[in-house]
Amino acid sequence: MKAPSTLLLAGTLVTLTLGAPAEPESIDTRIGKLEFTHDFANGYPTDETVDALFNELDFQRACQTYLWALPLVSMAQWQYAHEQQLGAENGQIILFESYQDKLGGLTYNATTPYALPFINLVEGPWIVIMPKGEVRGAAHDMWQIGITQITEPGKYLFVAPGQDVPEDAEAEGFKVYQSPTNSLLLGIRLMPKEKADRMALLEQIAIYPWSERDAPKPRGFITPDGKPWLAAQPRGMEYWTRLAEIIDREPVFERDRLFLAMLKPLGIEKGKPFTPNDRQTKILTEAALVGEAMAKANDFVKRMEDAHYVDGSQWEFATVSPPDQRREHYDALDGRAAWFYEAVTNDIAMHGQKTGKGQVYLATYKDKDGDWLDGGTNYQLHVPPNAPAKAFWSITLYDVATRCLLVNEHQIADRSSRMDLHPNADGSVTIYMGPDKPEGDAAKNWIPTVAGKAWFPYFRLYSPEKPFLDRRWILPDIEKAN
Repeated sequence: MKAPSTLLLAGTLVTLTLGAPAEPESIDTRIGKLEFTHDFANGYPTDETVDALFNELDFQRACQTYLWALPLVSMAQWQYAHEQQLGAENGQIILFESYQDKLGGLTYNATTPYALPFINLVEGPWIVIMPKGEVRGAAHDMWQIGITQITEPGKYLFVAPGQDVPEDAEAEGFKVYQSPTNSLLLGIRLMPKEKADRMALLEQIAIYPWSERDAPKPRGFITPDGKPWLAAQPRGMEYWTRLAEIIDREPVFERDRLFLAMLKPLGIEKGKPFTPNDRQTKILTEAALVGEAMAKANDFVKRMEDAHYVDGSQWEFATVSPPDQRREHYDALDGRAAWFYEAVTNDIAMHGQKTGKGQVYLATYKDKDGDWLDGGTNYQLHVPPNAPAKAFWSITLYDVATRCLLVNEHQIADRSSRMDLHPNADGSVTIYMGPDKPEGDAAKNWIPTVAGKAWFPYFRLYSPEKPFLDRRWILPDIEKAN
């Protein structure tokens, strides 16, 4: 053994042991043993440890990009369902009215008609003509951020990013909007109660390319006609395939560049085909599973303060991301992942708990006892009298597996104050949810569930009133039925 060498540095006596070899070190971690040529501080990782670390690095990145991409993949799958499963052309409206029509849509309202066209702007601007009457709309980009509300009749022109706005558009009376993404969704609400009036309005909506303005050929509308479809984010490798496709079609925003860098070692890169090798496929397959498991935890047990309804309640606000997905110092990554895992689109009208306008969305996933809701158990919900909704209230049940309307042989997924419900003597209403139909008039208030299927409800209040906003009226928890 060599003798110590003593140095005097800046008045400090330092003793060095020369030539003493540092022993290899093995460290136990959550991903297994990590081995180094010397002690951790001085050592290099062994080849086996390098492989393990890169595999873990790419796996963690895949899980996080799964959560980041939820709104985009949801929109891409929704567009895919419209075009490939339901046969819609570019700019063609699909009208969803019946229970059967809506079975593929994420947390669709069971009672309100939807008129929904996707518009691809790559080949040039598109025109939307909205008629006078009880019709409203909103345009959303492919990240599910609002482009504009359409609350007035008139002529609208949508232009893709990077495209020039036609010189004479504004002079001809068009309201012009540049979409941040190459495709957009136009959500249209037809509000007349009578179907004939709704159809008359629908026939007056015209959507066609700017290039056809001198001889327009509106794309009209179709209906699902019983075709099966599903807009929920796909599982497994199909999730990454859909993500790779939409990344290739859409511009990359500055805020997302680091996420694109995380995807590159996994084989997803803009402008290049997605052909993952065996290693990438193995990582992505597991990450799709773990990523969705994280999405479920993030959604069904929300950690966001905005979810809080009242102390001690299992109910929470479902809309936990601002419409623009931005907070003061960060973007709402967890909030938007929670919302867009189970739902679609987000605008200010869906945050009635803050504004007193539009709608309120209350969600719960557990009963009063803190047990997860289960299709094989009978439950009841006591809706107190004078529910503070100027328009109406409804409760709708959704399948956890798809986040779509609960499928049952009775084709019933909701009950609402607009229905002929059986009231209690004090004006309250008891809603029954479970596999067993209650007897007598209570059957009017029943939503059937299916054993073996987990479910969750949305309780919606349309045009919420002050007793809800100041919490003088509180919705009780769902309870197991006696």
